[in-house]
Amino acid sequence: MALHPRNKYHLRDLHREIDLFDRKIAHSETYAVFATEELRAAEIKKLRTKRGTLVKVAAELVSEGIGFEPKDLPRSFKTADASPEQAQAV
Repeated sequence: MALHPRNKYHLRDLHREIDLFDRKIAHSETYAVFATEELRAAEIKKLRTKRGTLVKVAAELVSEGIGFEPKDLPRSFKTADASPEQAQAV
């Protein structure tokens, strides 16, 4: 049984989740209050690890030919001169 469904709707949800993790990481880096810098670093590392897992799954789905709308890409995948396929490798 596949852990992730192989369809464009799940890919869209993955892109949204990646965007959410991008925002959580940015918030943790700038605004969140932690008792120590070590706790901040540990939290950011945990968030980046989860985000990395989602990015790998999204890249797998794209490599399998699952289509997506460019407007659904996370902001971190969008670059001025890169195509969506290149942005997936981020």
